[in-house]
Amino acid sequence: MAEELTHFEDGKPKMVDVSGKAPSLRVARAEAWVHLPPEAARALAQGGVGKGDPLVVAELAGIMAAKKTSELIPLCHPLPITKVSVEAAFDPEERVVRILAEVRTKAETGVEMEALTAASVAALAVYDMLKAAAKGIEIGPVRLLYKSGGKSGTWVRES
Repeated sequence: MAEELTHFEDGKPKMVDVSGKAPSLRVARAEAWVHLPPEAARALAQGGVGKGDPLVVAELAGIMAAKKTSELIPLCHPLPITKVSVEAAFDPEERVVRILAEVRTKAETGVEMEALTAASVAALAVYDMLKAAAKGIEIGPVRLLYKSGGKSGTWVRES
């Protein structure tokens, strides 16, 4: 049975009070996939479309996004992030970019939203960098792969 939703009280949105929780190491990993039409894959293989390296820009955008998550998602807590890594890898045969984001903190609440935001914004940056080559770029899935820490412990997505 699913737990009761914590972001609502009497039908109104609320930020969860985490002040009674002890800080612990929290880790989350998320991924996003960017599926490229042939023209966009060709442009990426040739180094982009004149704006720079799309994968490097995506990695930087993802790192920046993780740090801004509480400004983008209304009920997220601002967290003292201790690590963000974003890796974007291009598979030219499959015409896909896989983005893997990991976020760490020692805090009272987890970093799942930060990892998902990092992966999502990195995927959007790939789209932005390659949209001049092709408009049919698709993003998805975006999903949590792993989280650890806190009361609920470790969760790993099954293959």
